[in-house]
Amino acid sequence: MSTFASVPDLLRLLAVPVFGWAAWRDVRTRRVPNRTWVPLVALGALALAIEGWLVYTGETPVPVDQGVYLVRVVISLGFVGPLAYAFWWFGGFGGADAKALITAAVLFPTFPTYLFPGFALPVVVPTLGVFAMSVLSNTVVIGIAYPFVLTLRNAVGGHVSKVMFFGRPVRATAVTEEYGRLLETMDGFTRGGLDIDALRMYLSWRGAALADLRGDPERFRDPASIPAETNPPGDGSMPVTDGGREASPEPTATGDEAGSGEETLADPWGAERFFDELDGGAYGTTPEQLRAGLDVLVAEDEVWITPGIPFLVPMFVGLLVALTYGDLLFAAIDALGFA
Repeated sequence: MSTFASVPDLLRLLAVPVFGWAAWRDVRTRRVPNRTWVPLVALGALALAIEGWLVYTGETPVPVDQGVYLVRVVISLGFVGPLAYAFWWFGGFGGADAKALITAAVLFPTFPTYLFPGFALPVVVPTLGVFAMSVLSNTVVIGIAYPFVLTLRNAVGGHVSKVMFFGRPVRATAVTEEYGRLLETMDGFTRGGLDIDALRMYLSWRGAALADLRGDPERFRDPASIPAETNPPGDGSMPVTDGGREASPEPTATGDEAGSGEETLADPWGAERFFDELDGGAYGTTPEQLRAGLDVLVAEDEVWITPGIPFLVPMFVGLLVALTYGDLLFAAIDALGFA
């Protein structure tokens, strides 16, 4: 038995860099492979089996009440895991977010203990003692703090707007290198703007770069400029930026009026055709949102977008905080005298 921590708690530390990698991968590509979580769930099951035996035999470094331990495991596996699934089912989580939290529920059903000379980590352990719940509450607290940081950053940069609390400005020419949603239409600001993943899907589908559309918007607005044979749209991930080609194919205009701008188009930008040819949806984007977003992107030099920070980033930070300091929300409640 280690004097620093139990074997299960040492095994759980192996998962921390994997969560960090997943957060980094989510920032870069918004895609985390499913195979990331399977070994971690297996590791969690192994740690839980060993820990259960240690609790049963009374060989844990710190005395543990068997009944309390069992209740905490049941809450973690029977409540936190299904809660993550429910969030995904109702659209509150992405698939990777839900899998990460379910994995945390298996890996960390109770608070680990790491002993140092004169002190132990985590410092703040809530009464409930379900570690995965504390990871989730830390994630929420850190996520709530982010808009304040974003607002300060915008203010320092001189970007003052009514959406500065939840958005940031980027060059329109570089928007396909970002994740998130547009916060603008030609009529003003909106919270339901074009999803940038859907924009990348559209550009890949029609075989054009955003620079092409900006260079000749009237021509590309005409659906007759879309080639008869379109391309697979992909999934909108970052490697498919601007159609994913070194040189954008030149669309083939058909008809004398292609790009003339002299009549009302039946399907501006070919948005209806794009969605008709999709096997599934495009992240909840509608033809109207696509048209409104493209109109902004070809007309403006700078646009506001949501920051697009994936849930796994504050979750990873929340995990680190939980392993070292403990439960932020419980500490705040305790400081106010309500714990």
